[in-house]
Amino acid sequence: MKADAVRGHLDGLLLAVLEPGPLHGYAIIAAVQQRSGGVLELRTGTIYPALNRLERTGLLSSSWQSSGERRRRCYELTDAGRRTLAGERTAWREFTAAIGSVLDPGPAPGLTA
Repeated sequence: MKADAVRGHLDGLLLAVLEPGPLHGYAIIAAVQQRSGGVLELRTGTIYPALNRLERTGLLSSSWQSSGERRRRCYELTDAGRRTLAGERTAWREFTAAIGSVLDPGPAPGLTA
């Protein structure tokens, strides 16, 4: 899928995969890829700036966690992030319904076959 198709929806995607609990960057990439059936492949150069921005705006918090000898920054939703995710979901449903009604309108009202 083209990277342009994700633009504008990246925040919602990141918030959604973090909803179940904290994840580090590569696990976030893997979660998006897995949940999209392999269609969406985000790059580290795309998600880390977005994660930092979401943290600066208070939608995510982060902490360092150790896994063996490796330390990783893990991100999780804040209460504001959960509210924003709910809004993103509502906006997405409205958007897809509107686009669907244009691309696949079905029969026009009042017309019979």
